[in-house]
Amino acid sequence: MSNSTRRQFLASSAAAAGAVSLAPIATANGVGERLQGKAEHVISIWLGGGMGQIDTFDPKAKGDPKAKKAGGYYDVIDTAVEGVQVCEHLSETAKVMDRVTAVRTVNHDVIDEHAAATNRMHTGRAISGTVTYPSLGSLVAHERGPVNEDAPPYVLIGYPNVTRGPGFLGSKHGYLYLTETGRAPAGLSRPDGISNDRQTRREQFLATLKNSRGQSKISKFLDYESAIEQSMKLSGPDFTRVFQLDGEPDDLRNRYGGEFGQRCLLSRRLVESGVRFIEVSHNLNFLNGAGWDVHNSGIVNQHKLIQELDTAVSTLIMDLEAKKLLDKTLIVITSEFGRPPEFDSGGGRGHQGSAFSCVLAGGGLAHCGAYGETDELSKKIVSNPVGVPDFFATICAALGIDYSKNLYAGDRPVPLTDQGQPIRELFAS
Repeated sequence: MSNSTRRQFLASSAAAAGAVSLAPIATANGVGERLQGKAEHVISIWLGGGMGQIDTFDPKAKGDPKAKKAGGYYDVIDTAVEGVQVCEHLSETAKVMDRVTAVRTVNHDVIDEHAAATNRMHTGRAISGTVTYPSLGSLVAHERGPVNEDAPPYVLIGYPNVTRGPGFLGSKHGYLYLTETGRAPAGLSRPDGISNDRQTRREQFLATLKNSRGQSKISKFLDYESAIEQSMKLSGPDFTRVFQLDGEPDDLRNRYGGEFGQRCLLSRRLVESGVRFIEVSHNLNFLNGAGWDVHNSGIVNQHKLIQELDTAVSTLIMDLEAKKLLDKTLIVITSEFGRPPEFDSGGGRGHQGSAFSCVLAGGGLAHCGAYGETDELSKKIVSNPVGVPDFFATICAALGIDYSKNLYAGDRPVPLTDQGQPIRELFAS
């Protein structure tokens, strides 16, 4: 971080004073202080395949794929934060980087296997043979629940699998899965011909069956009943109205852009409805034929992905701010790993887990444009490394969740963030 960036960071921290509180926690040396932010929601944007930090939020001097000279693929531009630059295709996000922090020094030891790295970036841990760990979305759902009882705590607009699931927390803390942005989940929509009276009769029959068999103490049955009750609650018109995107002004919908942008717009509406955690996937392979996994020729049209991300995220930030929701909503952009500065034989890039960028925006944090520093090729960490548990702890702290507590898989204690520590500089003192 340059001296000018440090000065701006200190100024923004002072201006944001009071946005975080401190609570005592037990530490190895006695009692310390736990950071507590005031965010209420998370919109987590997942860039499946591996976003190249050197080509986006941690740009370096240009290389040359033909000459096999390591370096960036694009030119760099200045941002609203002095001393912080991004790639030329993030021109709209550059204008709002004072509401953003690109954490440039995230790292883990998984590089060769997309599934394992995806699991690491969703659960914060290595895959275990004995415990199925919960995803971050399920952790937040478990700790905070929905903002109101008329909304689910966790919605997934992407790919349903165990990596995004509740693990040992149980199905009650799982996700509601969406297949289309313009309509409610198929499992919640009433079939044609089911009137309100008929729905009421069905619910009465279900209640009679439930009462006739008595109370169960089996946790899986109780989780299943809870899921049924929630699904019936969410099938009503109040929640399904959230999916009517045509109620938004045409100008705003156009600013968000295509399918991914509409997913981001829906995320804002889900936040307004009371959803706590939303994951939105962006790896639309048809834009460049490879998504973010830009080996070989996939890198040629990588800029189309970056531009689509830029349009949607910058609009989401400003839309949330206009509705006075930005300080309450933490936007998180993650990927399973980054890309190295060297070019492969086809001119693309391989995988890199030793240093890559994840992004935070809004959420009441004291943003500074960028945190942490890598070397001249964005390959090695120079200062302020951030492990995945630390990144998770930062998110939890922003939401006021006790990142130091234990959960329990049966009788086995499981640290909520695997002993992660938040990035203290992002919280006002």
